[in-house]
Amino acid sequence: MPGTIDDLIASIEVELAAAHKRGKKCGAEIQLILDKAQQDGRSNLEPEEDQRITELFAARDQSKSDVKGIENKLANANKIRTEEMERAAEAKKQTPTEARRPAYDQVARVGQEERTYRKDQDPNGKGFLMDVSRQFLYQDVEASSRLSRHMQEERVERAEYLQRATGTSAFSGLTVPQYLTDLYAPKTANLRPFADICNRHQLPAEGMSVNISRITTGTSADNQANENAAVAEQDMDDTLLTIPIKTAAGQQTVSRQAIDRGTGIEDVTMQDLFNRVATVLDNTLINEGTTGLSAVAQATSYTDATPTGAELYPKILGAAAGVEAALLAMGKPTHAVMSSRRWYWLSSQMSSVWPMINWSNLPVQAAGTANAQSSYASGPRGVLPCGLEVVVDNNIATNLGAGTNEDEVFVVPQDECHLWEDGEAPLFIRAEQAKAASLGVLLVAYKYYAYTFGRYANGMQKIGGTGLAAPTF
Repeated sequence: MPGTIDDLIASIEVELAAAHKRGKKCGAEIQLILDKAQQDGRSNLEPEEDQRITELFAARDQSKSDVKGIENKLANANKIRTEEMERAAEAKKQTPTEARRPAYDQVARVGQEERTYRKDQDPNGKGFLMDVSRQFLYQDVEASSRLSRHMQEERVERAEYLQRATGTSAFSGLTVPQYLTDLYAPKTANLRPFADICNRHQLPAEGMSVNISRITTGTSADNQANENAAVAEQDMDDTLLTIPIKTAAGQQTVSRQAIDRGTGIEDVTMQDLFNRVATVLDNTLINEGTTGLSAVAQATSYTDATPTGAELYPKILGAAAGVEAALLAMGKPTHAVMSSRRWYWLSSQMSSVWPMINWSNLPVQAAGTANAQSSYASGPRGVLPCGLEVVVDNNIATNLGAGTNEDEVFVVPQDECHLWEDGEAPLFIRAEQAKAASLGVLLVAYKYYAYTFGRYANGMQKIGGTGLAAPTF
């Protein structure tokens, strides 16, 4: 069956996005081929490379032509929608007649009219719930009339929600007047504080891995023994670092009843899915068994049954020294990443001594500063005396060690925390046909990404041990 004009416009927009992406992919592959030739020091391309570039230019030109045609098609579809809206508006115009108007209490008034259920008169929705109960238990005529007017108002003011999966009972707090939905409490999530400070790159348009060349054997230099004597020579060698592309994804089936009779169900569900995708990405970056930050970081042990902030701070400086020793001129330590419990424990520590060398503009008699405007997942929480910015991330494990109660503190160079992501992601799929037989709508959120902390050995450092057991305040 043909869909509505809005469905047609949506499908044309998807077609346009796909055409843009085809052209972008061709351009990216052309650049990749030319970069490869440049890295190899070749002045000419290989025959197969030359042929491939010719094909890619042809495909890119075709995509440009497709874009023009699709944009023209989209413009025509939008014109039709505008005409339909004008006809609908014309149809709503009323011409006064001598016919008797309906009684005042038998019409629904929207726009400037007050709603049947109002926040200023019934902030907790008690009146709405009482009407639902009276109408259901006693078939109360007045309650039924108010609920009917409320539904007419909903159809006029939020028609998009009444046209559009977890069942209705899972959203019992949302199948109510709109102002009450402001009170819903989304489930908390650890989100992605560490991922947000990583050195982020655009994910390649194709393929399931990212390849990086690591120079493992460098050239050499030495003093020349005598005039005309051979100078030092060492063949440079590299090793390919292959980084797999991962997919973080989640799905939820929402009942048609919840979507049809609720307000904002889809938006709430998708935001929660996006939060879960962000959390699993960040958790993977930190805790993946072989390539995660905790797995690749060089460990420094802090063992103490009665730890103090004054003892932990030198360990953090030792980790920073390890980062600089590994990277030299290739980077510097920039961030200390820790759990929120460790940050607040550090903030609780008192001291009568201060660093001999202070790299930050700290106030007198303070061993660090906190960013009063920052909250969880909204940027650095503060600065340590050595200049390291503190990032709080609760994806850091807190069940480590023999006592299963320890966490870790990471010292990292931001430039070497590499994260490849899709710019538009996370992506969203809304599939009705997949669950049509059970009156369900399948919602899926997913994201492609790749990461590495392994370009340089020991470039990441961490502190762990009994000194980082669950703190007491």
